[in-house]
Amino acid sequence: MRPVILIPSRLGSTRLPEKALADIGGEPMIVAVWRRAMEADVAPVVVATDSPLIAEAIAAVGGRSVMTSADHPSGSDRIFEALSLIDPDGAFDAVINVQGDLPTVSPDTIRAAAAPLANAEVAIGTAVALIHTEEERHASSVVKMIGSQVAPGHFRALYFTRATAPWGEGPLYHHIGLYAYRRAALARFVGLPPSPLERREKLEQLRALEAGMRIDAMLVAEVPLGVDTPEDLATARRLLAAEAGQ
Repeated sequence: MRPVILIPSRLGSTRLPEKALADIGGEPMIVAVWRRAMEADVAPVVVATDSPLIAEAIAAVGGRSVMTSADHPSGSDRIFEALSLIDPDGAFDAVINVQGDLPTVSPDTIRAAAAPLANAEVAIGTAVALIHTEEERHASSVVKMIGSQVAPGHFRALYFTRATAPWGEGPLYHHIGLYAYRRAALARFVGLPPSPLERREKLEQLRALEAGMRIDAMLVAEVPLGVDTPEDLATARRLLAAEAGQ
């Protein structure tokens, strides 16, 4: 595979205004995410943004960014435009989508999400982590992956849901919103209309499953913190400060 890592990052945010530029350890949050993606060392890294301020923050640390439309409905649409801008000739045949609000994401998790693409039958790779608490089991904000294990720590995803599922005894898996797409799969995905189950569960990945696209997931040790609120930002600052002090 010849992948590229794309990090979608827009300036607008309802719950935490301009969160991409929020300070974490003396740097904007988007720079912290960019550094994690660089540490994964699997592909070139490009930030796809609608903001000159975000582009300037990435340029200041020697990174690369590309300006995209401010009107995209999702990060998937933003990275598809970015891919067409940075690589119109199709040199990259896979795209790893790392969300721009995951400053604590492990480089190992980024690598794991891309691993399923080694199988030519897999259209999209992603990652999951074991659920440990009752709160996680029942929280609608925690998306669960239901899948068949095809190898130790490797699942073929059958469904994703906000409900507590599957029923009965056994482990539950917390889906991590980090994806690796084959280029053709991404092009097909963004060209599809939102599907009925996607609308019902408010989960974009169900569009791919309903269209018959295969998604495989790898088990990882962490659930990276997504920063959406001031409380999340405070937690991210604390976690990264502790990590830096080790």
